[in-house]
Amino acid sequence: MIPVEDHLDRALSAVRPLDPIDVALLDALDCVLAEDVVSTATLPAFDNSAMDGYAVHLPDVAEASEESPVVLPVVADLAAGAREAFPLTPGSAVRIMTGAPVPPRTGAVVPVEWTDGGIAQVRITRAPRPDQNIRRAGEDVTPGEVLLSAGTRLAARHLGLLAAAGHDRVRVRPRPRVVVLSTGSELVEPGRPLGFGQIHESNGYALTAAALDAGAAAVHGGIVPDDPRVLMSTLEDHLGRADLLITTGGVSMGAYDTVKEVLSQLGTVTFSRVAMQPGMPQGFGTLGPDATPIFTLPGNPVSSYVSFEVFVRPVLRKMMGESQLHRPSVTATVTEGWTSVAGKRQFVRVELTTDEQGRSVCRPVGGHGSHLVADLAVANALAVVPEDTTRVVPGDTVRCLLLERGRR
Repeated sequence: MIPVEDHLDRALSAVRPLDPIDVALLDALDCVLAEDVVSTATLPAFDNSAMDGYAVHLPDVAEASEESPVVLPVVADLAAGAREAFPLTPGSAVRIMTGAPVPPRTGAVVPVEWTDGGIAQVRITRAPRPDQNIRRAGEDVTPGEVLLSAGTRLAARHLGLLAAAGHDRVRVRPRPRVVVLSTGSELVEPGRPLGFGQIHESNGYALTAAALDAGAAAVHGGIVPDDPRVLMSTLEDHLGRADLLITTGGVSMGAYDTVKEVLSQLGTVTFSRVAMQPGMPQGFGTLGPDATPIFTLPGNPVSSYVSFEVFVRPVLRKMMGESQLHRPSVTATVTEGWTSVAGKRQFVRVELTTDEQGRSVCRPVGGHGSHLVADLAVANALAVVPEDTTRVVPGDTVRCLLLERGRR
């Protein structure tokens, strides 16, 4: 058996970040920025009002109060989108709306709530501070400022900033195109009736969803029967439209483990027994003229999912240009113990919560069986047990990989 790190290092060393591409803003969502974006714009582009109210000269309203209001003539209305500057003469006010350019030499904008809302003239009952309710040009962004740094994973708030600064396109690392194939003649698509000895295919759906969650552009390529010719033909068919391939099933020691049988002959895919539980049988290599990476994961549902988290997810994130390859983790106190196999790193499905003292605590969910998908669905973390530990008891602390969506 080989250590977990050896298998992961081999896979990571075989891939590199995908070449950058130039895309429209909305197509860049969830992609990683390939280069710094430097602003050529000023934000705000001009002095504008932060509130609906009245633009005034400060000396005119310095003594305004409830007891002694100031009354000024309203000489103009300014709405957002006004194309021309309007002069503000001493002793007058301009009614102004949020976002409208303030007249030159405006000292402050008096909120409409401090007035009687007049149109021909306005009664002001409070004195504003200098520059109150005025957004000054350049107070947010100035030309030459780095808006976003290379390596930023673009979220909605980032796209809003880029659009505000006038950028309609951006250079990013594309999402890796991933194809997931489930192998096994016993598999039947969900929604169809089962015959004797058949099971509904689930790994492909779980792994495709996991790849999507990691940020990839993933598709489920369907079921491949235990036929070497069909498997090879299917793999060749997907090579031209995938940056990474994933198969599940057919990699153990059985007589009909077709994936291992077919790919072993190519000499570009290595099959290993990795010192982990679950997920010991693993395969990784490359296929085709472009050396497309391929992971061959075990067929048991829990084993395939854990294998994705431990090996495939970090590789996808490297291809996307991410700097943080692994799931965030926390140290949690164990509330219920379990046993572990000597010499193997164990990844235990746990439910991670917070106790009354604010500590992170975890408890195992279900048994160790690699077929227990209901237990997997309850888990929100994987507790990592080192190879030299054979028993975990209440009060021990373990490192837990966070599985919940958004905890990237």
